[in-house]
Amino acid sequence: MERVTLSEEDEPSPLMYRVERSVYDEAFLDTQLLHHRVRSPKPLHKRLAQHVRCSSERAKAIALSFLPILTWLPSYPVKEYLFGDVVSGISTGVMQLPQGLAYAMLAAVPPVYGLYSSFYPVLLYTFFGTSRHVSIGTFAVISLMIGGVVVREAPDSMFTMQALNGTNGTLVDTEARDARRVELAVVLTTLVGIIQLVFGLLRFGFVAIYLTEPLVRGFTTAAALHVCVSQLKYLLGVKTPRFSGPFSALYSLRAVVTDITSTNVTTLTVGLVCTVFLYGVKVVNERFKSKLPVPIPGEIIVVIVSTGLSYGLNLSEGYQVDVVGKIPTGLLPPVVPTFSLLPNLVTDSFAIAIVGFSMGISLAKTFALKHGYSVDGNQELIALGICNFVSSFFHTFAITCSMSRSLVQESTGGKTQIAGLLASLVVLLVVVAIGFVFQPLPQTVLAAIIMVNLLGMFKQLRDIPVLWRTSKIELAIWIVSFVASVLLGLDYGLLVAVGFAIVTVIYRTQSPKTLLLGQVSDTGLYCDVDEYEEATECKGIKIFHSNSSIYFANSDLYVNALKRKTGVDPTQLQAARKLQKKRFKKEKAEREKLNQKSPQKMNAVVKLDLEQGVTHEVVGGGVSQTHLNLLGNGQTAEASTEESDSEMVSFLQPLSPVRCIILDWTPVNFIDSVGAKVIRLLVKEYAAVDVQVLLAGCSRTLLAELRSLQFFSGVVTPEMVFPTVHDAVLHCQCHTVPHVNHTVQ
Repeated sequence: MERVTLSEEDEPSPLMYRVERSVYDEAFLDTQLLHHRVRSPKPLHKRLAQHVRCSSERAKAIALSFLPILTWLPSYPVKEYLFGDVVSGISTGVMQLPQGLAYAMLAAVPPVYGLYSSFYPVLLYTFFGTSRHVSIGTFAVISLMIGGVVVREAPDSMFTMQALNGTNGTLVDTEARDARRVELAVVLTTLVGIIQLVFGLLRFGFVAIYLTEPLVRGFTTAAALHVCVSQLKYLLGVKTPRFSGPFSALYSLRAVVTDITSTNVTTLTVGLVCTVFLYGVKVVNERFKSKLPVPIPGEIIVVIVSTGLSYGLNLSEGYQVDVVGKIPTGLLPPVVPTFSLLPNLVTDSFAIAIVGFSMGISLAKTFALKHGYSVDGNQELIALGICNFVSSFFHTFAITCSMSRSLVQESTGGKTQIAGLLASLVVLLVVVAIGFVFQPLPQTVLAAIIMVNLLGMFKQLRDIPVLWRTSKIELAIWIVSFVASVLLGLDYGLLVAVGFAIVTVIYRTQSPKTLLLGQVSDTGLYCDVDEYEEATECKGIKIFHSNSSIYFANSDLYVNALKRKTGVDPTQLQAARKLQKKRFKKEKAEREKLNQKSPQKMNAVVKLDLEQGVTHEVVGGGVSQTHLNLLGNGQTAEASTEESDSEMVSFLQPLSPVRCIILDWTPVNFIDSVGAKVIRLLVKEYAAVDVQVLLAGCSRTLLAELRSLQFFSGVVTPEMVFPTVHDAVLHCQCHTVPHVNHTVQ
């Protein structure tokens, strides 16, 4: 029986508990203490009916989960939220305009398509998204990944034509090239949307867990470096081709450095002035954000001023400064994407879909935690999928959440996605009415906007010393993600980074921390004997702890660590036993030979030393009756056999002071068939050298796995499994059979 006593005095004192019970093993628990609930399985047709049945409540729940706006819009507090959402929406929309134009350059499509991508997806996310604060739209990393794909599939070399002046020079047909690249970006976006939508419907929101935070931060830092390198030619005003694939960043940097002598001084001056101004505004906004009602819109100021100066000074024709160029007024009619281009884009679309969702859900969870609400990862996948899929019919490229705009939307008082809706209307106003105003905007200004917005990503380099102090493995993931993405490109770099992160998980299971546990005096606690002075090993007992599961990849390593830590290797003990037996037989043969040669000299009592204090009296005629029988007729009697066995037992030394090894399986989550076979073999090997192996701390799930693997058979029985380490220790101390007495008289 078990008795539990709780005592709590009126005066403050530690809460105490005392438990008195028998030592439990798994055989007792499974047959007497615990009984499984009887559950009758439902027929298949009833289970199917339960899942497909329709009711008004179920239909309402599905509608609310698919359209989250229905959960908060009917109860929207106008007086409390509307003003903040209006201010936030206008501020975010003003910021979205220049970023949309700039990030379209990264995607290798004309700038106006960045405005389209800043309108349609934002409008759709208002209805389908679960986050109240994120700002959906163009994002540098995703835009760069799209740009790498479309440049690879539609390079400048595909659109060269003979110069019209009759010379041998060639020109690039930019109109045909841009049209082809828009087609590629649109169909890529369609495929990204389909993947995200299918993943969301299949409840695959967990895929983002494979992109661990160090991996994402290293990847985005590398992406920021790629973006900056790609924008150098716009900042300097030099004409270099755009590269894609492995080592594209190095090729782009080499091309810019090689052609740096042709830098356009006016372009560089405008770009540097805008960069310094934007950086100064960013610093002021950060330092005085608590005092400013809204952040200073540095980007839209730069765009308006630089556009006015470019138009007034005629920078495009007078100083050969590259400008945005033609921006058509109004929205384009929907068009079905060119699906014949899909086969070459499947791999890239998976990478873009996962990266976009990972960045979006991480940002959404950050704001949800800060403001006390929850977001649904699967619904976020569905929302992003709908935004990308539907918008692609209206000439957009893939989008996700933007960190900089989301921070502005939240810090300026945005409470709901009404702010996002108003931001999209601001973009719509520009596209429909005044888009042509931005045609003289210098491209170097957009390059400055992009590079300044990426400064926050370069601050992630500070992760390196922090991870060096906290986790070397996560530091390795960060560095591999960064280096692979810089050298191999964002697509292959991401693949290498994910593969390396999975390898580190395998490495952790193959190289777990192993230790020996000792009991803290007068408690049932067992701690590392190497770390804690109070933990002492129990005499004759070794308690082995390894913080990993046991499966095919680490089962042999587990056994090797066990033998190394405990110092008890059954193979070596077996070899020592064989050596003892061999020495015994040799000495016995020598004695028998001596007796055969001079039996007449043995007329008195002779004491034969067997090194263990074993004595045999030989009297009378000089030889015992047993030996006389052996010498007389060559037959070994039963008494001689028993005497020989007793001499063998007397001669053999104890092989190890350890009588019991307890395997603490508290951290073991699962075991496979290979691991179970290895442990069964281990138990047999130790049993052969008189060392008992016990298991402790197994979860009920693990025990169910062991039974399904037929682990309990032969020498392995449920009586060897205990619910706690302390149960196993008490069993060893009270029930372990002691070593055979090695003195026979």
